[in-house]
Amino acid sequence: MSNNDLQFNIIDALGKPCPTPLLMLKRALKSQTGQTYLLKSSDPHSQIDISRYCEIHQIHYQMKQVSDHEFHYIIES
Repeated sequence: MSNNDLQFNIIDALGKPCPTPLLMLKRALKSQTGQTYLLKSSDPHSQIDISRYCEIHQIHYQMKQVSDHEFHYIIES
């Protein structure tokens, strides 16, 4: 399945410090299951937070560093 085939629910956490991106993701996951999310973050610590959370909860995710200060995560709940 390519990223172009997916319809994302966007979580825009750009400019928000840690742990806000993770908290925004948790809130979205709690409100809707069976969705695919695109989380956008500018906090480099989100790499650790998001990956650890997803691994612990066995949630499939992909991370892509778009630029020096922007990270995109595709999370399938």
